[in-house]
Amino acid sequence: MTAVQNETQRPAPGSHFADPGPLGLAAFAMTTFVLSFVNTGLWKAEPVVFGLALCYGGLTQLVAGIWEFAKGNTFGATAFCSYGAFWLSFWYLTGHTDLTGLVGDQAAHGVGLYLLAWTIFTAYMFVASLDTNPNLIAVFGLLTITFAFLALGDLTTTEGLSKVGGWLGVLTALAAWYTSFVGVRASTRR
Repeated sequence: MTAVQNETQRPAPGSHFADPGPLGLAAFAMTTFVLSFVNTGLWKAEPVVFGLALCYGGLTQLVAGIWEFAKGNTFGATAFCSYGAFWLSFWYLTGHTDLTGLVGDQAAHGVGLYLLAWTIFTAYMFVASLDTNPNLIAVFGLLTITFAFLALGDLTTTEGLSKVGGWLGVLTALAAWYTSFVGVRASTRR
């Protein structure tokens, strides 16, 4: 048997793993849903999201991203590892960083810059998602707009923009949950 024949008989990399996409999307959706309701102004209990940000949004998405690497899915790996890192950094920024020493609007502007950087990353992931499926395109399109409103809200210290970002985040979470559901449902059909 030649080396070429042997290569064609091997299973695809990571083919023995289940699809990590629905797990990563579910983790993203739930964490985004809870924080987004805080951002709408309806709830003032931001610390409620910290556990989700660390464990489900952060660590679970990071694990899903590593599984995507093993499956050879660069898009999924980049998305889940990056947004897992977003949630881990959010957990640290909001729960373990003291910004009280900053004067005026410096803290808000710093958080706005952080959110602007995530807007830029999400915008290029949105462009990359255009080659995937309508559900993922919707998730990344909504997330880009969500981050943009949240960033503008902090950069301009305009609470109304942040609240709009919160409501857009709720829509983003619902789209991500639906996309996760589609993947889980497809895996249970025989």
